[in-house]
Amino acid sequence: MRLVNRTPPRTLAAFLALLPFALIVVAYMIGSDIRLSANPADKLLPAPGTIADTAARLFTEPDKRSGRVLLWYDTAVSLRRLALGVGVSSLIGLVFGLLIGLLPHMRAGFAGVVAVISMVPPLALLPILFIVFGLGELSKVVLIVIGITPFLIRDLSQRVLDIPREMIVKAETLGASTGVIALRVALPQILPRLLQAIRLSLGPAWLFLIAAEAIASDLGLGYRIFLVRRYLAMDVILTYVLWITFLAFIIDLALKHLTHRLFPWAGKGL
Repeated sequence: MRLVNRTPPRTLAAFLALLPFALIVVAYMIGSDIRLSANPADKLLPAPGTIADTAARLFTEPDKRSGRVLLWYDTAVSLRRLALGVGVSSLIGLVFGLLIGLLPHMRAGFAGVVAVISMVPPLALLPILFIVFGLGELSKVVLIVIGITPFLIRDLSQRVLDIPREMIVKAETLGASTGVIALRVALPQILPRLLQAIRLSLGPAWLFLIAAEAIASDLGLGYRIFLVRRYLAMDVILTYVLWITFLAFIIDLALKHLTHRLFPWAGKGL
């Protein structure tokens, strides 16, 4: 049997899924051991035990000045900014993706400009956003919106265009108006794709958030990482990086479960 037709059993699939992570951990442990053996004061690759101790401290000990556990407070602040940015982007992307994909006049007027805007590096606009919107919450949320909305619009509009023309013709034959076609034919087709597109855009959304917090903020996960970098506190930085990765994974897993729960007919590939 050809390899393309072989499916690994569940245990082997679980082993293969965990193997790359185990190799990364082993490679880090070897690199850390080599550097610490050469220089016990080396800070570049702290020992796993040091990272574990730092993580326990960051998750439990309150800050002496504010009385807050800073890691949890930074997490709440960053997640609020991320939720606002992704939520606004999703709403805009859904509305314009539906209209551009369904209405030829909207497609002729907006498809080109959306394509051009999607080519602009969002981080290059960050100084402009700070000048226009200030250094507060709004500029960080706007950066996320600018960064991922064009992708959502293009992805959803293409999904609308991929709807078989026969479905729209049948709805027209039954007397459906444009609004009914949009809400009863096109919208159910693109909602699963919206959740999938959000999952794909979470990586860039985190990137824009961390960059904005690092440059101009006094709270948030990105701010904390760039604050301690001057002290070469790699144990703190790695703890925050691992925590951000874990949060991103949990959000992605939740969106995947939500897709399967709400749209089981959309297929397990989503």
